[in-house]
Amino acid sequence: MAVLSIRIIGDPVLRTPAAEVTQFGPELARLVADMVETMDDVHGAGLASPQVGVSLRVFTFRIGDASGHVVNPVLEVGTEPEPEEPEGCLSIPGLGYPVPRVSWARVTGLDLNGEPVEFEGTGMLARCFQHETDHLNGSLYIDRLVGEHRKDAMRAIRSSSYSSVADQTTRERSESIGSSFGLGTASTVQGGQPSTHGTRR
Repeated sequence: MAVLSIRIIGDPVLRTPAAEVTQFGPELARLVADMVETMDDVHGAGLASPQVGVSLRVFTFRIGDASGHVVNPVLEVGTEPEPEEPEGCLSIPGLGYPVPRVSWARVTGLDLNGEPVEFEGTGMLARCFQHETDHLNGSLYIDRLVGEHRKDAMRAIRSSSYSSVADQTTRERSESIGSSFGLGTASTVQGGQPSTHGTRR
């Protein structure tokens, strides 16, 4: 296993819809293992393969006791809005804004062996599933911002000082820089995984 370099906003791979996985074997198993190690190394709540430069539909997640990976995920969401919580991203270091999400989500897909998997959750876990699926569609959380939050995010990213923040983050990645999907939001997960409540990222 290896800790992989995480791509930063501006890298075209983050804006490219990822391809379906069609081959299951040692290479995919190694990718998933490396993604888990990378996610844990930077204390991330989730990681999508485009964030490590691989344009395939795979993401990993770990929120409290709930963890796993999904290949070729299909996302279903509810209609009830989640209270907006600060959301960040490993690929947009140093920034975080309240993002509108829904409170329940389910992903179905395959594991690294091609076997069906299903995960369902609320709160932070649902937020994570939505965030990571956005990555696989070539979208970032800042695309969901509106009003002053969006204006502020765009100004910050365009500023000359942000380049230095991103460069410093890249240099210090192995020193515990993480991603958040909320602050203590209760979450539940089904599909063979235990529940988590009040997990903080």
